[in-house]
Amino acid sequence: MMIKLLVVDDEARIRDIIRKYAEFEGYSVYEAENGLQAVETVRKHSFDLIIMDIMMPELDGFSAVKEIRKFSQTPVLMLSARGEEYDRIHGFEIGADDYVVKPFSPKELMMRVEAIMKRASGAVTRHETVTIEGLEIDFTARTVKVDGAEVSMFPREYDLCFYLVKNRGVALTREKLISDVWGYDYYGDDRTLDTHIKLLRKSLGKYSRLVTTLRGVGYRFEKE
Repeated sequence: MMIKLLVVDDEARIRDIIRKYAEFEGYSVYEAENGLQAVETVRKHSFDLIIMDIMMPELDGFSAVKEIRKFSQTPVLMLSARGEEYDRIHGFEIGADDYVVKPFSPKELMMRVEAIMKRASGAVTRHETVTIEGLEIDFTARTVKVDGAEVSMFPREYDLCFYLVKNRGVALTREKLISDVWGYDYYGDDRTLDTHIKLLRKSLGKYSRLVTTLRGVGYRFEKE
């Protein structure tokens, strides 16, 4: 079955570029000109992924994603001309799965789309849990508990947490984390990784000390 993408952007030129590359990769592409139209379209039709611009008339991308998350968990990749950390964090906080800054490489965008689709379709074959002091990570149920209380994380934050924990005690370079967690070629911008590390540390509370920064290298999740 062909994967269905909804491309939301008030610029027809941007929609045309994404459509061209997406259809070349074999995706079925639908379009919306603003956030309001996007919300109504997602209410009426199902999609495998939404590519959502932020700065749009009538209803901006952030507000549109908030509305969509009330009734749908369809993965969302956000586009923005603004690359400030605040915007990235806000996008992840409202449930976005990835964030791409304009101007972007269509090839990179398609690689990110493919990575999200692979994660969305991935299946876990056996139950696996890890407990470190009062921190409980259940890979199968996709849950994290701090001293018995379940912590709510954002999609990619879970992915990063699980990867670090599975490789606890191992020094992981920034390049390897980006490649293995995000699933696309590393283009030299590590702000996305750093943003998620900050979000993860906040979620882990007192156990944030387990995520160690290795200056000039990357990060390591301590065994205990």
